[in-house]
Amino acid sequence: MLAAARSPAGPALLVAAAAVSQEVGAAFAVGLFAALGAVGAVFARFLVAGVLLGVFVRPRMRGPTSTAWFSVAALALTLTAMNVCFYFALTRIPLGVAVTVEVLGPLALSVVVSKRASAWLWAGLALAGVAMLSLTGVRFGHLDLVGLAFAAGAALGWAGYIIASSRAAASFPSLDALAIATMLGALATAPFAMLSVDPHAALRWEVVGLGVTVGVMSSVIPYSLELISLRHLPPETFAVVTCLSPVVAALAGWLVLGQHLALTGYVAIVLVTLASIGAVRATSGRRSPPSSLPWAQAAP
Repeated sequence: MLAAARSPAGPALLVAAAAVSQEVGAAFAVGLFAALGAVGAVFARFLVAGVLLGVFVRPRMRGPTSTAWFSVAALALTLTAMNVCFYFALTRIPLGVAVTVEVLGPLALSVVVSKRASAWLWAGLALAGVAMLSLTGVRFGHLDLVGLAFAAGAALGWAGYIIASSRAAASFPSLDALAIATMLGALATAPFAMLSVDPHAALRWEVVGLGVTVGVMSSVIPYSLELISLRHLPPETFAVVTCLSPVVAALAGWLVLGQHLALTGYVAIVLVTLASIGAVRATSGRRSPPSSLPWAQAAP
């Protein structure tokens, strides 16, 4: 893995592999909904990821100020809200559609950070793509409006996560803050998960195994690969590769879940992806530190 990271294309391939792992993990999470419900699936993912990150990262729990803990609590809140909204969206709309709407959060931040006219043009292209996706993106009928609303909530959560993550990083190492936030997310979702879980189905080995798989594929593997790649990859390049998530999600939804979109749906996803890349390029064109790029962070 480290050898791959040192080659020219290695870091970009690691980011792409992280995206594949995350979106395939999201597709597998759909299989948990019948037994655990959407909130229960989030709890299972956070529980597995929190335990593994806690064991391997061993986050520092003593020393930070109350302000630092407040920033981590905000990180946990946005992380939890984003994932709960995203999983509820997956109960109603295809994976590729949900991720396409979700990336509007970082895209909006990129536009705000850039303050350039070209960035607003890219934002307009993205909105046109989402409108096309909403109206003509499925093969039969229209997309569920409640599902789209949940995906929009996930977009807001992702934008909030990026802001909260940058603030938490001032007091904690990035992986420490993420590990603590994931544990807090598991604690926050546990009471609500108990209301939606089928206790008999939840204890079946196939459900437990699927929950562990989702936690590892959706959180542990992507976090690890992205952190390695960020040490060797310019933030702009990392952000551009991350913008391909809607395409990866559409492929994962098709291959794993058998979700087929209309041709215009795939065109719309490509439009949003191109708009995201354009917004990243507009943002990176400013004379500002690379770390200011909203996309230049590991996806939650």
